[in-house]
Amino acid sequence: MELKVTGPVFEWRGPAPHHFVALPEDDAAVVADVAAAVTYGWGMIPVAVRMGGTRWTTALWPRDGSYVVPLKLAARRAEGVATGDVVDLVVTIDV
Repeated sequence: MELKVTGPVFEWRGPAPHHFVALPEDDAAVVADVAAAVTYGWGMIPVAVRMGGTRWTTALWPRDGSYVVPLKLAARRAEGVATGDVVDLVVTIDV
């Protein structure tokens, strides 16, 4: 399953600060439909992500009834992405 996601980069300043893009409501509903079949626990959904020419693997994090895509530091640096930038992602879930 491939999702094309566009959204602003935001920073979460929890115990381990990180940058994310939130899935749109429609995409989050699609993920929720397959979550039980693909999660490895705690609601985490393994995915492959492409942003520009950079690819990496990670997991969608459940958040407030939806999901967010973590943006690895190396990917943000490679693509010159900062907090507040609007980015295009291709998120692939192996179902």
